[in-house]
Amino acid sequence: MVSASGSGSGTEPESESASGPEASGPDSESASGAKPTSGAGSASGADRAPDTVRTSVWLDRRTPSRSRRSESPAGLDRNRITEASVRLLDADGLAKFSMRRLAAELDVTAMSLYWYVDTKDDLLELALDSVYAEIAPPREADDWRDRLRDLARSYRELLVRHIWISPLAGTFLNIGPSSMLFSYAVQDIVRATGLPLERQTGALSAVFQFVYGFGTVEGHFKARCDATGLTQDEYHQRAMGTIRAQPHMREIAVYSDDIMAARGGDTVEEMRERDFVFALDLLIAGIETMSARTGTSSP
Repeated sequence: MVSASGSGSGTEPESESASGPEASGPDSESASGAKPTSGAGSASGADRAPDTVRTSVWLDRRTPSRSRRSESPAGLDRNRITEASVRLLDADGLAKFSMRRLAAELDVTAMSLYWYVDTKDDLLELALDSVYAEIAPPREADDWRDRLRDLARSYRELLVRHIWISPLAGTFLNIGPSSMLFSYAVQDIVRATGLPLERQTGALSAVFQFVYGFGTVEGHFKARCDATGLTQDEYHQRAMGTIRAQPHMREIAVYSDDIMAARGGDTVEEMRERDFVFALDLLIAGIETMSARTGTSSP
């Protein structure tokens, strides 16, 4: 996928790492600028050298451990494990996710999971890639501007729907099949802008780093409101009331009120939507301007 910087690794304590058989995904080159994490959640065991740096579940190909004597649990497979991981991450968040919780969700022992993955990081990579399949590809016949708006909106909605994506997107290589399809779709749109090759990655970063930041803040704000039992409007009103009550912040509050009144919208969600649309329009206008300067007409 398109790399978006984030923080946090979501790694598991070493006591939950174990070596085990792993069905590997397809090898492919990353369209991301993200760098591999060094040893985050590394597996322990004979099949991994002590000084080996963990790269990606999609790249690490290892033979199953011969030390396993028990049978693989009936009805358990990587897809089922990945789906359960996404459910737990959505429900409990990244900080509470563990192999033990996942095993309980699937009604198996924690060691059973190591038939399919070596570490918790492997599971997080699989879960991260799986949700990118929720992004519908843009229609090829549409103008590149409309395709860019559709894809940007879908990415934003994904970040809000699964708030645990944000830290993981900047941690892993993101070269699974669904992430790569998203990356290819973005590249196709940027190629259609008419920008020269050396400018295309900059345009790609401007748009999708913006969407990453916007969707991350939006998702966490909504989660915070849900945790307090308040609507977004109630939470915003209480926060602004607290700010207005502080004499040294009153001027800032008045200016903020003027801005919000000018941009329109009766609710926090409406105001946020207006901001997103306008900001994206600004970026598209910038791409059009830079494309025109190169003398290449965009379709």
